[in-house]
Amino acid sequence: MGQEESHSEEMDLAQIQDLCIIFMKECPSGELHLHEFKRIFGVPSSSEEESLYIETLFHSFDTNQDNALDFIEYVAALNLILRGNIEDRLKWSFKLYDKDGNGRLDRHEVKLIIRILHKIKFQKTNVSSMTPSQICDRIFELVDQNADGQITLSEFMEGAQKDEWLMNLLKLDVDAKGWVIQNCGKTS
Repeated sequence: MGQEESHSEEMDLAQIQDLCIIFMKECPSGELHLHEFKRIFGVPSSSEEESLYIETLFHSFDTNQDNALDFIEYVAALNLILRGNIEDRLKWSFKLYDKDGNGRLDRHEVKLIIRILHKIKFQKTNVSSMTPSQICDRIFELVDQNADGQITLSEFMEGAQKDEWLMNLLKLDVDAKGWVIQNCGKTS
């Protein structure tokens, strides 16, 4: 079992190396802009949900907010998606949800991401019978411990770790690893 885990980790490193080679090939300037990011990951212009999701991902990785990913931001993003632990993924997911950056999630912020995920992920799971509003209500019932209508990072982390349904939902794992591996380099 330990060998399988080690082999998987080695594969992840090889995959990261391949994705870095693609970065250098696609972005000889050393900067990756949103339109290039979409092209590298094969996001069709006809898919509004995937486009919005990839834009959200892009901006979450653009840590210096210059509308471009440099090589370090790109590698950090790949490391998080391909090898990040659950705590780091949850913190990243919280950041994605927290559109205004105030450190708290309100219903509007949660519903925005849920609507995107509803079309991408939930159509294939048992959650699809719930509307985005119902999913949002359930999240707040499970997570908003003090019922103030906002979710803090600690509430988010605690809630996700107590409930499997919530964990799968909040970590925003739209099979990110599989999606990156499958879609990166489609245009090559």
